[in-house]
Amino acid sequence: MSFVSFDRVSLAYDDSGNAIEDISLTIEEGEFVAFVGPSGCGKSTFMKLCTGLHAPTGGTVRVDGEAVSGPLKIAGMAFQNANLLPWRTTLDNVLLPLEIVKPYRSQFRKRRAEFVGWARELLRTVGLAGYEDQYPWQLSGGMQQRASICRALIHRPRLLMLDEPFAALDAFTREELWCVLRDLWEAQRFTVVLVTHDLREAAFLADTVYVMSRRPGRLIERRQIELARPRELASTYEPAFTALVQELRTQIGEIRSA
Repeated sequence: MSFVSFDRVSLAYDDSGNAIEDISLTIEEGEFVAFVGPSGCGKSTFMKLCTGLHAPTGGTVRVDGEAVSGPLKIAGMAFQNANLLPWRTTLDNVLLPLEIVKPYRSQFRKRRAEFVGWARELLRTVGLAGYEDQYPWQLSGGMQQRASICRALIHRPRLLMLDEPFAALDAFTREELWCVLRDLWEAQRFTVVLVTHDLREAAFLADTVYVMSRRPGRLIERRQIELARPRELASTYEPAFTALVQELRTQIGEIRSA
């Protein structure tokens, strides 16, 4: 059984029509999937449906064999803005989900030392060892986003949802964080759904790239990325990679002009 399943899913927010329409797909556990398409096509809506933040107005969403009827405890989320709480240190920001997500919140006081160990190890993995006691305003944008990814992973979710997580960063920092995410995924193989406008990002990170139409969003192509893993950043400048990105760019350009 597929880990995530959408069966003819549609969502209408209001009388203006569907935001997405007739979406059917499956995502296997451990797969890395990216969604690309023009602005307003429903990429972020898909993510909200997948995690139970919105209920479909048509069709069925299933995760791990169960119909999604509310927010999923097995999901972690990171967004374009890190949204770290300014009055909490980096370490305490990362620990936050363990204070509020079942079953960890009832165990937090008793297991705090253990959980702090989890957080410190994650921060070390993303290059933030030594910054545990810094506040968000003392961190660069890239460092804040690293902490945000740690916060999304601290409760060991099986499903990680990323909504334009690197869009606000400069090109060099963005590519650096691609590699950080790549390494975390290679080590743990959680399932990832990435929403992005960056076609290089999608092709570099994902196993599968879905292209969506303009609103109402429909899936118009499923592109399997055949590049061998583990992928090195240098591969994004090779002819095969640039040709793939250009094909995706051309297709989305045709959608925008249609």
